[in-house]
Amino acid sequence: MTRASDPAAVAPAGAKAGLKRMNSRLPQLLDRAAAVFAEHGFAGASVREIVGPIGMLPGSLYSHFPTKERLLVAVYREGVDRISRVVDEAIAKESDPWARLEAACVAHLRSLLDKTSYSQVVIRVRPSDAPSAAEELIALRNDYESRFTALVDALELPRNVDPRDFRLLLVGALNWSQTWYRPSGNRKPADIARRFVQILKTGIADH
Repeated sequence: MTRASDPAAVAPAGAKAGLKRMNSRLPQLLDRAAAVFAEHGFAGASVREIVGPIGMLPGSLYSHFPTKERLLVAVYREGVDRISRVVDEAIAKESDPWARLEAACVAHLRSLLDKTSYSQVVIRVRPSDAPSAAEELIALRNDYESRFTALVDALELPRNVDPRDFRLLLVGALNWSQTWYRPSGNRKPADIARRFVQILKTGIADH
C-alpha cells in the first residue's frame, strides 16, 4: 500500500522518473546550497549560483523546493542533524554529569571549528534572515540546544547560579571561538572546550 502524500506514489511514470533523478541528486544539491549559504548568507545566495555548478536549472530546484526559504530549512535541518549526532555519540560514552557536559562541549566545538558548510549555516544564518522560515529554524535550533539545557540541569549547581545563564554563557563562549580560533595555534578545539567548562566549574565552586 502506498501513501497518497508520497509524490512518487501518485505521479505518472515520466514524473516518477524525474522525481527519482531529483532525489538521487538531493545530497549534491544540499551540499552545494550549504556552501553558497555559508559563503554569502541567505540574502546573498542566488538560486542560479546554487544550481548552475551542479548542472541543474532553477526550475528543477523549484519542483522540489518551492522557495529558497524551503531549501534553507532543508540545509539547516541537515546541519543540525549532523552536529546532533556527533554530540549524542559523545554524551553516550559518559555517565558523570560534568563529564557528559564536557564531552558535549568538545563535540560541539569540534563540529564548529571543522568549518564545514553545514555547521557554518547553522551558526551564521539567523532565523530573522528568512522570516517566512524563522519559526522552523528556531524550532530546529531549540531542539539541538535542548541537549545542553538537559546537561546543565543535571549538574548540582549552587542555588545562586541560574542554569540558563550558565548554559548561555558556556554555549556563547563556544560559538564565539570560531571568530578567534586559529588552526595553526597550540590549542586544540578539545582543549579549549574543556578549559571553558573547567573555568565555569571552578568559578561556581568559589562563588
